[in-house]
Amino acid sequence: MELLVATHNLHKKEEIQQILGTEYLVTSLTDYDINDEIVEDGKTFQENALIKAKYCFEKTGKPSLGDDSGLVVEALDGRPGIFSARYAGNHDFKKNIAKVLEELKDEPNRKAYFVSMLCYKDENGEHFFEGRVYGNITEKTFGEEGFGYDPIFTPEDQNQTFAEMHAEDKNKISHRKLALDQFIQFLNVENKL
Repeated sequence: MELLVATHNLHKKEEIQQILGTEYLVTSLTDYDINDEIVEDGKTFQENALIKAKYCFEKTGKPSLGDDSGLVVEALDGRPGIFSARYAGNHDFKKNIAKVLEELKDEPNRKAYFVSMLCYKDENGEHFFEGRVYGNITEKTFGEEGFGYDPIFTPEDQNQTFAEMHAEDKNKISHRKLALDQFIQFLNVENKL
């Protein structure tokens, strides 16, 4: 089954492909030569995931998956939240990380969670799936793997940041994995009907 993911982010596409496995062909906007910037003007992760999924489905007619993910930091009143990718500018995660670490300087409460909100859109409508991983923000960056805020996020019950983990290990416990597991269960039920 082909699944069009509403992204130009190669890391995100590869991560979703790894988690879903070979029975799914994960494609992206880049594969369809769609270079428009999708305007994410929703006020929640769910609204933005829906905007992305609808856009892709309407453009191509292919079953589409919108993923809106981000980092939610307790001491920052939920920031960066839906603005995670653009927190310090335009998709510059080194600057985004530096901004979060600066805002948390001298802050003892390092609790945070990653959230992934998926919206699946096909001819039958929309369906939503959410995954969260709770953990803490480190005081400096660790690791070279992953992307985004991975170098400063250590999941609960782990002693490594996401960026220190091998992709296979991260993909077993990540917020996106938890949301995709729900999505796969949904597809399995749908295919049996």
